[in-house]
Amino acid sequence: MPRAPTVNPKEVFSDDEWAQLQTRSNFKSLGMVAHAWGVIALAFMVHAIWPNPFTWLLAVMIIGTRQLGLAILMHEAAHGGLHTNQIINEWVGQWLCAAPLALDLNTYRPYHLNHHKYTQQPEDPDLGLVPDYPITRASFERKIIRDLTGQTFYQKRIKPLFGSGGSFAGNAIEATFLRAAMANFVIWLVLMAFGQGWAFVTIWLLTQATWFMMVTRIRNIGEHAAATNDINDPWQLARTIKANWLERAFIAPYHVHFHSEHHLWMHIPCYNLCSTHLKLQNKNLTQRMEIRNSYLEMLKITTGKA
Repeated sequence: MPRAPTVNPKEVFSDDEWAQLQTRSNFKSLGMVAHAWGVIALAFMVHAIWPNPFTWLLAVMIIGTRQLGLAILMHEAAHGGLHTNQIINEWVGQWLCAAPLALDLNTYRPYHLNHHKYTQQPEDPDLGLVPDYPITRASFERKIIRDLTGQTFYQKRIKPLFGSGGSFAGNAIEATFLRAAMANFVIWLVLMAFGQGWAFVTIWLLTQATWFMMVTRIRNIGEHAAATNDINDPWQLARTIKANWLERAFIAPYHVHFHSEHHLWMHIPCYNLCSTHLKLQNKNLTQRMEIRNSYLEMLKITTGKA
């Protein structure tokens, strides 16, 4: 099976540059996890103080993007990047990032590493996430409607819990469900303690079933859909998007938009991807990469089929 082509970092960076880009900071990594939960708490608090349709919608949008942020930080843990102590890395990645979203770090890691190993090759397990792109605008709109009405959530999260006969599925899914139930029970207890028990359903769970599904789809489209016509060029296997602050707040948290850099050298921690991009830019190497100026520009390209 052909593996994805790679670029030797020593041919691009000096020893000092490469050492700097690989340097991990437990403070920065755990700070991102704390930031995600802090923003979630703040969004709940704003709606609790000023309960109205606007603050509810704002909470759904902000919390949904931070839920995606937790999934991104689980992804960072899958690369061993949340803490240099792997026991802490695994615990934070599993319990503070994956479990609240009914995800499982141990299941995700081998799947995702195969995605890096075979990026855009026939064996890439992520090829099915963005098939047949570019698509028409009408097709994209139908997908977004399914996301925002909970249909995607049902197909991807609820239906797999049960076997073909309607009985509860296997041990791995059962363990994931148990961790998710425990983590979400804690979230519900905290909200109850502040007199916001209903917000667990009307904001936290509803957000997972709607906005989180939509921004996850946009993230997937942005990363690889129609990104390359040459699967043998390592500089073209993924897409980087120059997200502005509004896009980072509502669509692409925690440096996820620097996806081409991440695929070139997957062990660079996410908070160093911006520095990586700037160094490549200074070396005139970003010209070889698939880069778009915004998520809107990316969507026009990937969903503009006649």
